[in-house]
Amino acid sequence: MTRTAFAVNAALAWLGVVLTVVISAVDGYARGTVEPGLYGGTPLGWAGAPLRVLDSLSYFTIWSNVVVAISTTLLALQPTVDTTWRRALRLSGLLMITITAIVYAVLLAPTTVVEGWSHITNPLTHIVVPAVTILVWLIWGPRGWIRWRTLPISLVVPLIWVVYMMTRGAITNTYPYGFANVAAHGYPQVFATVGAIFAFGLVIAAVFGAVDWLIRRTADAPTREPRT
Repeated sequence: MTRTAFAVNAALAWLGVVLTVVISAVDGYARGTVEPGLYGGTPLGWAGAPLRVLDSLSYFTIWSNVVVAISTTLLALQPTVDTTWRRALRLSGLLMITITAIVYAVLLAPTTVVEGWSHITNPLTHIVVPAVTILVWLIWGPRGWIRWRTLPISLVVPLIWVVYMMTRGAITNTYPYGFANVAAHGYPQVFATVGAIFAFGLVIAAVFGAVDWLIRRTADAPTREPRT
């Protein structure tokens, strides 16, 4: 059952990524008004396919789903293999997909117009995969993989994404999210927002660590006989 749970989790994450990329490539998403400085102003049809795919692969949402997909695929294939990098990848996936769900619900969903194929891919990548990932972790773990020394390594992927996003934005003057739009908000405010999200990620890591400890302590606690 453990391997099946990880496999289902991986399949949902991969499905969200593949659907998003394919629909973007064929220009299947409904086109609305694109805010200046944000992704989306690509040529219609196949002429804009490469840029649309690159835009899709540049969202934090897709990165988080990919990390979840890779980490749970590895767990489905080899659930007993325990290394520092696999622990870090598992924690990175948990943190990134949780941040994805929260940021989407708080900052993006209120102003996002969902149309056409987005009715499928938006809930899948922002709600379903985060919920399933957290549920699978709560039930099947693996337990004991969250350690403070693992945390810095787990932040490598999101840090790479920030560097990539800002570097690409400096070249193209386009960004994936409104709160990251340097042209509209300036570097100090954007970095302050990103820093706040990372700080919130550390809080989430602490919560996951505490929950993991409580689950392990409860599981290891000896059964006490009732007093007579």
